Amino acid sequence: EEIVLPRKKTWDKLAVLQTLASTVNRDPTAAHYMFQDDPFLMPRNAANSRLFALSKESGKNTAKYIIKQFPQYFDKTLAEPNVSCLMPETLTPQIEGVSEESLKERVHLRRVKDSVDLFDQLIQAGTPVSLETTNSLLDLLCFYGDREPTPEKEEEEKEDLEEPQVNVSEQKAPKRQFQRGSQSSGSRWREDNNAERIFKIMPERNAHSYCTMIRGMVKHGAAAKAYDMYTDLLNERHKADVHTFNALITAVPYLKERFLERWELAKVFLNHMAQQGVQPNLLTFNAVLKTLRRCGTVGRSMSLLVIKEMEALDIEPSLATYDHLLFIFYRGGDLCPSGIISEVLDDVEKRTFTPQDPDDANFFATAMQACCDLKDIKLAYRLNKAMEKGDNWKFLDVDRLNAYWSKFFSLLCMMEQIDVVLKWYKGMSPSLFYPTPKNILDLLQALDAANHLEVIPSVWEDMKQLGFNRRQDLLEELLSLMSREQHPEEIQLAFAKCAEDIKAVHEQSRRDQAPLEWTSNMLGHVVLLFSRAGRTQDAWNMMERFQQINRIPTEQVMDEFLNCAKQTNCPDEAIKLVKLAVSFGLPSSQRLKSRMEKEFELSEKQKKTLESIRSDSDSSDSDSDSDSD
Repeated sequence: EEIVLPRKKTWDKLAVLQTLASTVNRDPTAAHYMFQDDPFLMPRNAANSRLFALSKESGKNTAKYIIKQFPQYFDKTLAEPNVSCLMPETLTPQIEGVSEESLKERVHLRRVKDSVDLFDQLIQAGTPVSLETTNSLLDLLCFYGDREPTPEKEEEEKEDLEEPQVNVSEQKAPKRQFQRGSQSSGSRWREDNNAERIFKIMPERNAHSYCTMIRGMVKHGAAAKAYDMYTDLLNERHKADVHTFNALITAVPYLKERFLERWELAKVFLNHMAQQGVQPNLLTFNAVLKTLRRCGTVGRSMSLLVIKEMEALDIEPSLATYDHLLFIFYRGGDLCPSGIISEVLDDVEKRTFTPQDPDDANFFATAMQACCDLKDIKLAYRLNKAMEKGDNWKFLDVDRLNAYWSKFFSLLCMMEQIDVVLKWYKGMSPSLFYPTPKNILDLLQALDAANHLEVIPSVWEDMKQLGFNRRQDLLEELLSLMSREQHPEEIQLAFAKCAEDIKAVHEQSRRDQAPLEWTSNMLGHVVLLFSRAGRTQDAWNMMERFQQINRIPTEQVMDEFLNCAKQTNCPDEAIKLVKLAVSFGLPSSQRLKSRMEKEFELSEKQKKTLESIRSDSDSSDSDSDSDSD
């Protein structure tokens, strides 16, 4: 009888880790995992979050710089066994002398100046340099704009430069944004630089040489020169590759001024691709859509045709494709039709995306902004669900993540029930984002609309944690909401505690901070809050500040203070109030005196004091009458 042994099960190496990860719930009270789990090293707000994230990256770059500049201190290998891929790279040249091999090594190590100097020495010595090596040198020069790579850019661009069988002429769409006049925001293409000089003295040039120069010129802001170089390529009967065409299409807005002329030039490049047998790829269509973003109404009419052409060629859009499409319709003039966003989300919801274009990272923030402008919470929920699917959330870096959630939360405050808003608020901050001052203002207005003002004290604690306790606009809104109506005693005591904190903030000032100034409205709100909590002395201390800033309290403020003085049996403070009203010459001073006489139990001394205030007032009135006569 034949015995059949069961097959050995094959397990995914990451299966156990993935299973464990699925059991972990996000802690809504914890900061982002990139930050140290230490109270002193965790950011308090969005500005701190960005600063700490940049500081961490700066520390990494500093460590790489030290290793690169002082390799002699890091030459000992203590690891057993020695895993070469985990060891620091060899960053010092190993080949000495003037030879083509040493030139290749320096190009590989991305030493721009050393590579150019060695190339010049080879040319002066009459040693021929192969076309392949010269093209590699051009790749390096065009990629970095004939400048030494900085530590910040080196890591970001290293993967592109070292991608197998890919050179600078075959890179992804340019990451830099252009400015008018074909000037890039970063390094600029210098006139007669080393790349141009070496290109001119090359005894032989192939398509690679031209494509490299075109890509470098586009990347570093010399769009007009890139177009001239493309003309030379055609005259030499060479063919450009798809990545060169992508770069040229991206540069179209800087070659033509009129919208229709831009679209016509983009079509010229597309026709040249067809004539040369170059198959367009995803980045080609993204480049066309990126150009159409700057073509006004022409972009609106042509963008949907571009999407249909992608479908005909069976090219799946990336997030950048959808981002360009939304931008064209929602920034092109009128508000973006909700149908466009809905159709985009129909596709996005079905997929998990991988990075294919540098502009992929912009989609979720752009789409959320469109949802906010349309005030469509259902679309926002759909977008958020798509963002959390798979690894799509990784497209949001620290800055974009905070902007995305900030817009989403503002929309929640505007459109959702307060219970839903508070649930999201507690689950989002600070693990997903740090509320901005606008978010706090939106939350306060949502609490006001739902009549849930009892939550304000906890919001105030968050404001202190976020460092917003000195924001004048937020303080005024907070005090206005707390003092507008009478609340139960427990809530009034909590409000008074908030008012006391705000008073302390005004009294504390450091050398690096401008002192906060009291406004008459803020003073009145604080007096009301202290009065309703029965804190007569604190309320009077704030009343005295009206004289200091030369402002007049409202009748409501004085009446509520008088009520507080009556409830706490403080006739002396009530008399002080009458004196203050008289000193301001307020018409309500007589009414306040009458209330005191009727509602307070005054001693003889207090009665005489009150009478003396009246006589002073009457005498001043009689003096004014005699002067008029």
